[in-house]
Amino acid sequence: MDDRAVRLFIALAAFFCVNAALAEFIGVKIFALEDTLGLAPLEWNLFGQSGSLSFTAGTLLWPIVFVMTDTINEFFGRRGVRFISWLAAGLIGYGFLFAFAAIELAPAGWWREAAQAQGVPDYQAAFAAVFGQGLWTIAGSLTAFLVGQLIDVSVFHRIRRATGERHVWLRATGSTAVSQLVDSFVVIWIAFVLGPQKWPTSLFLAVSTLNYAYKMACAVALIPLLYLMRRGIQAYLGPERARQLREQAAAA
Repeated sequence: MDDRAVRLFIALAAFFCVNAALAEFIGVKIFALEDTLGLAPLEWNLFGQSGSLSFTAGTLLWPIVFVMTDTINEFFGRRGVRFISWLAAGLIGYGFLFAFAAIELAPAGWWREAAQAQGVPDYQAAFAAVFGQGLWTIAGSLTAFLVGQLIDVSVFHRIRRATGERHVWLRATGSTAVSQLVDSFVVIWIAFVLGPQKWPTSLFLAVSTLNYAYKMACAVALIPLLYLMRRGIQAYLGPERARQLREQAAAA
């Protein structure tokens, strides 16, 4: 624990995992972007679908997960990203397991009615609706997360081999562009097309495309944060130690 690189990896992994898990749990809420920003609905029309721009609340956190992935990729390589990806998936599954267990606990009679003053007539039903995401949604989320992460690390290092230490923005954005193209479509396909809701192809393509466009816009907007984190890590580790880690990560 005296090694600053070890402490750095633990901190990055912990922040990565908590963001990934939170994104899964708050993702049950769908929000309207225009209403949130106080704008009139854009009434977009895509693949025959129209309406307001709607996203899951989990999209607020996924851009941070992208930055964490690229930062760990930069300094700890493939093994680091694969380790935290499997760790995060395990923790997400663990969280859902106990969420389902909590739903099955018999509620106290007074607790079921405890939030009526806030407009929630049945606290147990609300709890089950929020935390009891369907198995198709969970399966889609975990599958898309793991596939996306494994693709991200592969594309990141392919670009790194081609560009060397130059163009940090290119390997970060390029890997995100490919991995999130898969992630955005796989999760919705499994959860809402294969799942019981049986979305039509037009709705699947429209929602998936909008979510992908949002994620890519965030990835581009967060490029300055990626460089800022890189500089902060170099200052924390020292230039020589940071260079050694990057070289090891590139060679692994």
